[in-house]
Amino acid sequence: MIPNRTEPSKMRRRRGVMLTPGGLRRLQAAIQEVEIAENNGDRLTFEQLGDRMNLSTKTLSRLWSLNAGVDQKTLKLCFSAFNLKLSQNDYITLSEPDESDGSQSSALRLNDELKYQSRTYSRVPITEKPHPTLDLSFPYPDGPVPLDSPFYIERPPIEALACRELTQPGGVIRIRAPKQMGKSSLLLRLLRYTERQDYYTVSVDCNQIDSSCLRDLNRFLRGFCWRVATELGFEPDLDDYWDEDIGSKLSCSFYFKNYLLEVIDNPVVLVLNEVDRLFKYPPLSQDFFPLLRSWYEEARRDVNLQKLRLVVVYSTEEYAALDINGSPFNIGLPLHLPGFTPSEVQELAKRHGLNWSLGNEVTALMELVGGHPFLIRLALYHICTQQLSLNQLLREAIANGGVFNSHLSRQWITLQKNPNLAEAMATVVSTSSRVSLDPIQTYKLESQGLIRHEDEHIKPQCELYRAYFKQQLSTIVDNQRQFKDIIR
Repeated sequence: MIPNRTEPSKMRRRRGVMLTPGGLRRLQAAIQEVEIAENNGDRLTFEQLGDRMNLSTKTLSRLWSLNAGVDQKTLKLCFSAFNLKLSQNDYITLSEPDESDGSQSSALRLNDELKYQSRTYSRVPITEKPHPTLDLSFPYPDGPVPLDSPFYIERPPIEALACRELTQPGGVIRIRAPKQMGKSSLLLRLLRYTERQDYYTVSVDCNQIDSSCLRDLNRFLRGFCWRVATELGFEPDLDDYWDEDIGSKLSCSFYFKNYLLEVIDNPVVLVLNEVDRLFKYPPLSQDFFPLLRSWYEEARRDVNLQKLRLVVVYSTEEYAALDINGSPFNIGLPLHLPGFTPSEVQELAKRHGLNWSLGNEVTALMELVGGHPFLIRLALYHICTQQLSLNQLLREAIANGGVFNSHLSRQWITLQKNPNLAEAMATVVSTSSRVSLDPIQTYKLESQGLIRHEDEHIKPQCELYRAYFKQQLSTIVDNQRQFKDIIR
């Protein structure tokens, strides 16, 4: 008798494991001990960590992100590299049903963005031709890229390094980049990460502060403390901790250490956004920024200040006037956001439903706008939502600014407010030879995102800027020279 064959059970495929917040804290603590014992207290670089664990930086990025799985063997390597034994409380197992299983998975679903992407791609035809009708699935690329958007492109290892720094006691992150380079989009993801760690978060936008407060240090610091206390759910009670006899800076420090941070168990991530505005008020900035620096240094011995994690976001280098020993702009983890690489542009085009190759369409667009994230997204948006080919977009951009005209006009208005800066930019765009500029002018043009350094040469950030500003600035410079000749 032939025995009945039973149907094979529907197997589940393992998708690896992922660190729990507790597991990450154990690993970070062990890494910190090694840094103190073997590296004079200096942080190990991402490459040093990879060498010690025998892992690639890409795998490390997935590990720190807490939203992507790795295999259990990899996790054991990480822990054993720092004399730790992996326990079941350090990770969770990710799984999903086999493709033959048509039922809905009960497995852990953590990457909502990828699910969103897969739904979006299914609606978008893979074609490099212009879309015949307006496609409403593509939002206009204005402001930070939303958390649920498939159009955010990670730039490893920036995200992983930032997340790691936020777990360090008293950690400081400095995010510097010109406008529209992705600072706010990165910040959104860092705040989401800290919320998953059960950290408190407070975000202060310096553009929301009244000018009158920026002219009075005492008013500014009281308002600053009020904002942080309110965001944390505290009654401000400023008068109970403010003492005019010791001054506003000591009162502010006492308020943070002995009131706000005293009763909080979990870390507090304090984000200071658009701090460039404070540079315009030297008396304030020369007192406030050294205060932040003092908190960072004192956190080495003060357990309350160790709960504070500071993220400073800015565009300009105008802090150069600050005393280097009192400045917070040379401490902590510096993050400078670069432009997209060709492969990142190709990936973003793919997410827009475009089958672009590195040697053709990607190269053509990047020759015009470089890797500028906003300009790349703006170009892809118009290609995908209007009857506009890439060649047509390129021709119109060189002729009159095209779809980039609004962005270019804002940059132009900024230059017009500073004739000396405009003349410096005119020098850059009018020659291909080596250019020497005043250091302050170089800082300002670079902070505005208009120039770049290449082999010790100063060049326009992209050909779009060269073509546009060469045309706009030529008239102004000629008029200035004629005026100088007249008054002579």
